[in-house]
Amino acid sequence: MFGKKKQKPLIDANQLELIENAQKRIKQKKRLYVHFVVFLIGALFLIVANTILGIGKDVTFFGKEWFVFAILLWLFFLLYHVFNVYVTHKFMGKAWEKNQLDKLVAKQQERIDKLKAGFVKEETLIAQSEVYNKTLPKTQNPKPKIELTIIVAAAENDAIGKGNKLIWHLSDDLKRFKSLTNGHHIIMGRKTFESFPKPLPNRTHVVISRQKDYKVPSGVILVNSLEDAIDAAKNDAQPFIIGGGEIYKQAMTLADKIELTRVHESFEADTFFPKIDTSVWKETANTFHSKDENHEHEFSFLTYERK
Repeated sequence: MFGKKKQKPLIDANQLELIENAQKRIKQKKRLYVHFVVFLIGALFLIVANTILGIGKDVTFFGKEWFVFAILLWLFFLLYHVFNVYVTHKFMGKAWEKNQLDKLVAKQQERIDKLKAGFVKEETLIAQSEVYNKTLPKTQNPKPKIELTIIVAAAENDAIGKGNKLIWHLSDDLKRFKSLTNGHHIIMGRKTFESFPKPLPNRTHVVISRQKDYKVPSGVILVNSLEDAIDAAKNDAQPFIIGGGEIYKQAMTLADKIELTRVHESFEADTFFPKIDTSVWKETANTFHSKDENHEHEFSFLTYERK
């Protein structure tokens, strides 16, 4: 009763015409190939019919057997067919090809012009919005609060690693790290990133490296400075700084919070966490964990917030 809405073709008329004529061209070449095969078989048959079977053996023209003229006539039609396919381009001549290319180029240019117009319109709207926002009082144009957080495990002597590896293995510390960073941007230096067997799941990795040709897997964001890394994570309410030592040092003046796992022993190391200045940072949480079968060392989960 109710007819279905006719689907709009996925390709335009010019492209469809190009496909149809290409199909005709293929058929034309196939017919030429068949003609050539039939000519070879037919010529062989005519020779056998005259010389072996004796058909028309006494029929000659200008002193030559009749089959010679039959083959030459057939060869003429074959050559005409070849000429028609490869020279005259009956279905797809050079003029037609040029016309099709001109049409497609014009169509593509039209699409490019539309895209350019769209970009110009979008840029205009963005510019107008930015100007408008700048004129608003600060109370009417609040920026989303980003809580830049350092997360680290450090010993009593602030040791955090040796040879680009962790010094200890604390199961609950790893679980806490996973729980806090899950779904967030994690910002790190190149060496810290290289210490992972593979990118951590359900987190957006932002890697800082001065190497311009440094390669990272798909989905990992590569930047050249901590400032660029923070900018790359601006849509995250709580991006995390996860190391290494130099990145921690730079982040201490920028971070809003420190999530510290303090391991209550001192270790030999080559990478250290900066000293926490208690005149700048206030301890807001402290949870102690004693040794057990899964933890070789005593440790505490500490939270510091900027005063």
